[in-house]
Amino acid sequence: MDHWLLLIAILLALIASVRGMLAVHHGRRSRSTVIWMLAAMACQVAFLMIRGEARGVCPLKDWGEILLFLSWSLTLFYLLVGPAYRISLLGVFTAPVVVLFQSIALLPGVLDAHPKKFTDGSLWHELHSATSVLGYGALALAAVAGVMFLVLDRQLKEHHLKSGLFRNLPPVRELLVSLERLLWLGGGLLTLGILASCLMPHDKQAIGHLIAALTIWTSYAVLMTVKATRGLTGRRLSLVTVGLFILSLGVFAFV
Repeated sequence: MDHWLLLIAILLALIASVRGMLAVHHGRRSRSTVIWMLAAMACQVAFLMIRGEARGVCPLKDWGEILLFLSWSLTLFYLLVGPAYRISLLGVFTAPVVVLFQSIALLPGVLDAHPKKFTDGSLWHELHSATSVLGYGALALAAVAGVMFLVLDRQLKEHHLKSGLFRNLPPVRELLVSLERLLWLGGGLLTLGILASCLMPHDKQAIGHLIAALTIWTSYAVLMTVKATRGLTGRRLSLVTVGLFILSLGVFAFV
């Protein structure tokens, strides 16, 4: 059942991606992207509920569950941030990332066919897991916004001012404001996750994970400090945001 829900979620996000790209190609806004992504999120929630029931804890025990939780978090923040800041095109960039993450989760061996049930979960462990992955969802969307800015910057430099993509991209200032707010939100959630990890039971195997998480948190803290004190160009901020998120995915190797 859970694999079928995953497959449906992939197809819904793929439809959102294709319809959004076609709308952009014809110079229209991709308004239906929100509806398709909302349907995809419903399948993601159902999948995570089934896996959570089977695990007895927050379903983050294999790479498939991690990718699905991350996809859900990314979709959630897109639905909250995109329409609120009138960045409907954000879904055109977000949907392919969701399709990619979910497709990898569906590969043989990535998702446990027979999930093991755990009975040693704790409130602090669950809080750590949930807030950390939510934080990664916000940071993933910040990276998507960074890619959008880099595309817009390239369009401007190459004078492709009449393309459908350029006409539908949001103003540069609006995009950068959303990117920065997502960084603050993601950083705040990561902070809560790290604080919760300090209050939960530890073993020697968790030390590597904690060190990796602190390294990622410090990297984002340095980025935001430099941005607040010295300032960064939109291009540099976008490049660093995208690069940091790609590097930060390595922390899940210690889960």
